[in-house]
Amino acid sequence: MTAPLHRIFGRPLDAPVPKGFDQAIFGMGCYWGVERLFWQLDGVWLTEVGFAGGTVENPTYKQVCAGTTGHAEVVRVIYDSSRISFERLLQVFWENHNPTQGNRQGNDVGSQYRSLIMYFTESQKAAAEFSKADYGNRLAVAGLADITTRIEPAGPFYLAHEDHQQYLDRYPDGYCGLRGTGVEAPLTDIPEEI
Repeated sequence: MTAPLHRIFGRPLDAPVPKGFDQAIFGMGCYWGVERLFWQLDGVWLTEVGFAGGTVENPTYKQVCAGTTGHAEVVRVIYDSSRISFERLLQVFWENHNPTQGNRQGNDVGSQYRSLIMYFTESQKAAAEFSKADYGNRLAVAGLADITTRIEPAGPFYLAHEDHQQYLDRYPDGYCGLRGTGVEAPLTDIPEEI
């Protein structure tokens, strides 16, 4: 069976990562608005919504919503790192959701809505941890709670149903629960001594 095409990029959703490109996985609550956020960035080559971080193989949306799989709703981002940096993706990640809420984003409650960064390389891990510490300090200055975002090595990613892919392109007035804290996350490079 041929994979469906991405509604924005026109590429198959199961396309391999092109040579010289990178990938990352982000969980920021309901994945519909998160995917749109990333597909709009220059340098992003493909986005896919799905599930990761749990223990059940090939879960359905209904199973994940029941909270028994351990999976989070996530977006897999394939990007051209010569055009957009992982640090820029992290900046977008921090500024566009509330990473202090634990297993929720706004009115969406459950472990599937947790804040999550899954890395594929040690340099991504270092950048994610540095940015988490930096943004945590900025949130503290603003009087907000500690960050609950988990940073984990990437494991299996399970593609969500086709109707959920590029959902807000298919249904422009569909639900989007993204709400940032209003605290900026300046684009910063990791100090060399780390």
